[in-house]
Amino acid sequence: MKTVKTIQYTLADGIATITFDNPDASVNTMSLQWQNDMGEVTAQVLQDQNAIKGIVLASAKATFFAGADLKAAMQLTPADGGTLYTELERFKKHFRTLETLGKPVVSLLNGTALGGGWEVALVGHYRIAIDSPKTQFGLPEVTLGLLPGAGGVTKLTRHLGLVGAQPYLVEGKLFSPSEARQLGLVHELVAPGENAHAEMRARALAWIAANPQAQHPWEVKGYKVPGGLPSSPAVAGMLMVAPAMLKKQTRGLYPAPETIMACMVEGLQVDIDTALRLESRALAKLMVGTNAHAMVNTFFFNLNAIKSGQSRPAAVPRFKPTKVGVLGAGMMGAGIAWAQASKGITTVLKDVSQDRAEQGKSYSAKLAQGRVAKGRMTAQEQQQLLDRIVATDAVADLKDCELIIEAVFENRELKARVTQESESMLAAGGFFASNTSTLPISGLARASVAPEKFIGIHFFSPVDKMKLVELIRGAQTSDETVARAYDYVQAIGKIPIVVNDARGFFTSRVFSTFILEGVSMLGEGIPAAAIENAGLQCGMPVGPLAVQDETTLTLTLHILEQTRADCAAEGKPYVVTPAEELIVQMVRTHQRPGRVGGGGFYEYPGEKGAKKFLWPQLKSLFEKPDVPWNITDLKDRLLYRQAIETARCLDENVLTSVHEANVGSIFGIGFPAWSGGAMQFIYGMGIAAFAARAAELEQKFGAGFALSASVQETLRRHQPRY
Repeated sequence: MKTVKTIQYTLADGIATITFDNPDASVNTMSLQWQNDMGEVTAQVLQDQNAIKGIVLASAKATFFAGADLKAAMQLTPADGGTLYTELERFKKHFRTLETLGKPVVSLLNGTALGGGWEVALVGHYRIAIDSPKTQFGLPEVTLGLLPGAGGVTKLTRHLGLVGAQPYLVEGKLFSPSEARQLGLVHELVAPGENAHAEMRARALAWIAANPQAQHPWEVKGYKVPGGLPSSPAVAGMLMVAPAMLKKQTRGLYPAPETIMACMVEGLQVDIDTALRLESRALAKLMVGTNAHAMVNTFFFNLNAIKSGQSRPAAVPRFKPTKVGVLGAGMMGAGIAWAQASKGITTVLKDVSQDRAEQGKSYSAKLAQGRVAKGRMTAQEQQQLLDRIVATDAVADLKDCELIIEAVFENRELKARVTQESESMLAAGGFFASNTSTLPISGLARASVAPEKFIGIHFFSPVDKMKLVELIRGAQTSDETVARAYDYVQAIGKIPIVVNDARGFFTSRVFSTFILEGVSMLGEGIPAAAIENAGLQCGMPVGPLAVQDETTLTLTLHILEQTRADCAAEGKPYVVTPAEELIVQMVRTHQRPGRVGGGGFYEYPGEKGAKKFLWPQLKSLFEKPDVPWNITDLKDRLLYRQAIETARCLDENVLTSVHEANVGSIFGIGFPAWSGGAMQFIYGMGIAAFAARAAELEQKFGAGFALSASVQETLRRHQPRY
């Protein structure tokens, strides 16, 4: 027996068992210590090879293997690329030593194996897995701006072919043990249970006995890659259009998918060892780049901070909702009802009439029917889901709800009335929430008999697709209410961020800067098409004018007028912006209220399949041919304006953490994922460089780009360190 820090090695009855078990972590990762340990164990295998009949790879953790050590990756700089390449080649050599020894190697997959963990699993010539619904396999590196560089690209492409491997490499699609079995990536499944580990080992020993010599299929002479090589006519035809299609999807902002595709194609045109070197070189280049650092920071560390509840008050017991009421069966209320019922929560959906409540429930019926049609839900499951939604016009049906969420029109008086009508129906210890997107929670809480149990729970539209939920803590909201709201959001499978009360909170406030900056550009005389293209080119899902049409110009005007009225009531100054004046003109002079009103900045042809197009009169009304502009300024204005407003939110304590700023900006308002989020956009560039460019934009385009000394100090204080 040989035990190094992260690996146990035993040799008994001709079977060498390599068990991964890092004592200092809950999961196994490819840390530098593990890489060194793997070298020692591989050397021991070579020393013992005459006595070895077979090798078993196993894990002593609840999962098989978690992948790379991403904290170490965040410390890399561009100067580390060469060293990283050498390290990658070093431990991949250990993999190749085990694979090419001529001895059968079996991977026993007791749980999840993602990224580098799945690449460790692929070392085995034969793979046996416990068929648990909680287990996931796959190579999601592309979602972090990386590629599977420990053999994943090379091996999966040879296993499945260029076309077959594409969803799992270029898109990072995950798969279950049963799906792995169908793909031929897992060879046997074992039922979960207390004897599962023993059963896996018994089957491994049986396979080793039946296959005294083993190698990967592609190393057998005459092996044909599924679908053919890049030179085959069918594959060559696909490769002619694939790069253009990929560029259309990524807009050239995400290097990882294009790099993976190149490795897949080039790797099939050379021997496997050369292919593995190409893969190592590509990963080393990506891993030291700013894009990977940004995406790893946010989609791994920041998301995990939210999943682990870093912003949840810690002293409050966990809350599991069973019955929740929703006031208002319109688009938002109906979506919230679906989100709850699909997660097993009894939902009371109330509106002013039974017909309107039933209409809201029909939204869930429509969504469920779509899933039934695609085989993702049975008819029985659909009926069970719909049975959980009680559509009603009676306040009494809300009795004993643990939470009631109002999702009525953005009007203070209406919200106050429905709060007072229904609050008494709450179960003992229950709490109340408003789904407002802009109205300050502390003001709405005045209608409540228990403002400490009143909170903002801001969903995004469409609720069934949008993952983020913004929790707004009012001036009197208690820690217990915040914690229970946090638990509720996680119970319905969404991502909670916690912010403090302020006008527009975080997401609506920042999102409005994107829209209004675009409208301001139009008012300056810049062509509408250039503005929209700038939005797309910098990575926003759609241009600012298209977004304004979807959210409606009338709603924006209503919010601006409400803000003006509130400022007047509070004795605060209010400056009417050129963007506001243009929106007033669009709505009141030209009767262009937005998409739902028949048209706004765009025309919406009624013919089926016809695409929207910019309203032709924008050119004559607003465009000024002599106004100078360039695409770099336009893109920077759209991104910097949002990033600066996010930094101001952090400085004003509306936001209290960088991780919520990044995750909220991406999942709530569509800030480009390539940047890692609004705050990471600043940190990735460097605070000094960002401030210098902001100063240039301020001089040219106004105070919206001002970065005060206080904000810059806040940025320095919150800068992430690894």
